Parts: sequence; C-alpha cells; structure tokens
Amino acid sequence: MNILIVEDEPEIALLIRRTLEGEGFSCQISQNGLSALEIFQQQRPDVIILDLMLPGLDGLEVCARIRQQPGQKDPYILMLTAKGEEIDRIVGLSTGADDYMVKPFSPRELVARVRALLRRSLRQGGQTQTHQTPHFTVDIDQRKANFQNHGNTEPLDLTTLEFNLLATFLSYPGRVWSRTQLIDKLWGDDFFGDERVVDTHVARLRKKIEPDPSHPTFIKTVTGVGYKFEDNP
Repeated sequence: MNILIVEDEPEIALLIRRTLEGEGFSCQISQNGLSALEIFQQQRPDVIILDLMLPGLDGLEVCARIRQQPGQKDPYILMLTAKGEEIDRIVGLSTGADDYMVKPFSPRELVARVRALLRRSLRQGGQTQTHQTPHFTVDIDQRKANFQNHGNTEPLDLTTLEFNLLATFLSYPGRVWSRTQLIDKLWGDDFFGDERVVDTHVARLRKKIEPDPSHPTFIKTVTGVGYKFEDNP
C-alpha cells in the first residue's frame, strides 16, 4: 500500500514516514500542496496523510481538489492539524476527508487509523451481486453504478465511499438508517471519526444523483433518526 505524507514540518514528516515504513507501508513525502497534487496525479496513492496548515495551498483546498478529480482509484484522506476545535473537524470532513487527527498524536494511533482506512475497502470484497431499483443499478463486483431515466442509462462517477453508501441504500430500499448504523455497515469497529462525516457523504452523494439536492427525491432525511432511500417508478 502506498501512502503520501503531505507535511511541511520535516521532523513530523520523517516521524510519520519511519513509523509507517516500519509497518511495511511504502511512503513518499511532499512539503506543500501543489507538489502533493502532482504526486497524486502521477502515483494515485492508497492513503494521503494531509496536514491542514500548508504553505501556499492549504490542506482543505488540496483535499477538495483531489475529491473533484475523476478516477477509479479514490484515496482515503487522513487530515492532520494542530487545531482541536470542533469547527475544524467539521470543515475538514466537509471537504471530503475520511478521518481526522489532532497534533500531537501517538504514532501507534496513526498506524491504527491508517490500517482502519485500508480495511474499509477490504470490507467490501467477496460480494458478487447487483442491486437495482427503478432508477439505479449498482454492480458490487464491477464497482459500477448507473442511473436510468426514460430509457437512458448514465454512469455515475462516485468515490469509493459514495459508491458504498449508495450500494447500502439500494440493498435495503425504504429502510431508515441512523448515522450509527451506516457507520457500522460501512466501516464497522474500525471507525474513529466524527459520526457527522455521514452527513458529508450523504450531501456529496445527493449532488450526484438528485435532480435537486436541496429537495431530495431519493435520499430522504428522517428527522431525529437518519436517512432512508426511496425510488418510486
């Protein structure tokens, strides 16, 4: 597994690299946002450890740009920051980060977080089934999702988490899911972050599948509970 470390403090970057390479990971370091984007384009790492405060292009912008780029390989992003306020976690997750750690951190915890992120994709393996509703088809084995409307089929360009979330909704149409249940279904006991990351991914998925994301047709909010998926002919 390849990991890109984006950190402008050399001592911290080297500590992270040595820790992860000691666990068998292959690591590369970038000290600014622009070079990180270039490395991402060339190598498509499995995980990006991304510092929030970077010279020039900050971590939030780097994260947002990565999530906007199409591609079959969508990396997991673990964001680092010296700030610990709740608002920083929310902003970081809203740009597409998968997890969040506050400096100073334990190297052992960092390794645990990285392994947890990588296990999220492995958790989806071994399934060979298709879920279909009047407007959507999700092929778990091929990792493909399509939208059908009036006889036209349009492929959906989804990130790994968006695909897994849509597949979960399609597997149980009409079921009401709490945030905790969705976290357990998608990430299991490996989840370390804020449960509101679910809201972020639901909002991003709505932008890609809803005719009007502000008035969703398919992914409905159940006030005080969570979400449910409905697809009527």
